Amino acid sequence: MSEALVGWLRGVLAAEAVEIEAFAPLAGGAIQENRGLDLRVTGGPHTGRLALVLRLDAPSQLAISHSRAAEFALLRAARAAGVRAPEPLGLCADPAVLGRPFFVMRRAPGRGDARALTTAAPWPGLAAALGGELARLHAVRPPRQDLGFLGPPPRDAGRAEIAWLRALLDGLGAAEPALEWGLVRLEATAPPPVPPVLCHRDFRTGNYLVDAGRVSAVLDWEFAGWSDPAADLGWLTAPCWRFARPDFAAGGVGTRAELYAGYGAHAPLPDEARIRWWEALSTARWAVIALLQAARDEPSLELALTAHVVPELLLDLLEMTAP
Repeated sequence: MSEALVGWLRGVLAAEAVEIEAFAPLAGGAIQENRGLDLRVTGGPHTGRLALVLRLDAPSQLAISHSRAAEFALLRAARAAGVRAPEPLGLCADPAVLGRPFFVMRRAPGRGDARALTTAAPWPGLAAALGGELARLHAVRPPRQDLGFLGPPPRDAGRAEIAWLRALLDGLGAAEPALEWGLVRLEATAPPPVPPVLCHRDFRTGNYLVDAGRVSAVLDWEFAGWSDPAADLGWLTAPCWRFARPDFAAGGVGTRAELYAGYGAHAPLPDEARIRWWEALSTARWAVIALLQAARDEPSLELALTAHVVPELLLDLLEMTAP
């Protein structure tokens, strides 16, 4: 194991000595690399065994995802707002340590496999808890100096998203008439803008951990940004994220009513029509991202197969945007 990594960990953890007992890839994380890091720490506030996750830039980057430094800052902001985000412990930009930027965070208990979680559904109280997590996150509003890398918030988040998706499609250089049709219909029916809030923008089953039936951590903050609060609700309830339980609109683990109740207990709930519009836009967005994933220059079966979900997404989009 790299002596540079051991030395860096010793400094971050304010420890006298650090021994790496295990360092292995973790499941999940199609955009970045996640590695489990089991340590034995001597001296300092973390004395004893410590389980961490090391989140590392992937060999080929998806241009729309944040840097590790930005994701580290987002974790801090989310935890300060009361969201169950993993505790970030240290950020490293020195290429001499691992060759790529990375950060470490405390490993949370629980499971996050979307297929397993939705197969075991319903989960009593889980959909409501997910709504509560989103409501707490949406209490973070611009301006925020610590989140300056997000740029100025959009005046109209929905139309800004449509313009962004069109630009990505143009960059791919592929003809996608069904996607273009869906975006035209969404633009024609867009709801009026609302004040933007901090949104996770990938809040779905598979990106949170469940331990003993409760949310233990919200993961993968690389797409977060200022948007309409309905954007996160629409992403979670989009049909593509229900996996084994298409009958449970709240990410395949609970009902729409439970999700809404959990959100409404902490913040005013966006109206149903707005959430449904963002569900359709979320479907278009995932189709574009799937195309981008498949185009990455990286030898990965998972990435290559991602584009195979696009036809189903296009069918959903056409049904959701039909006049």
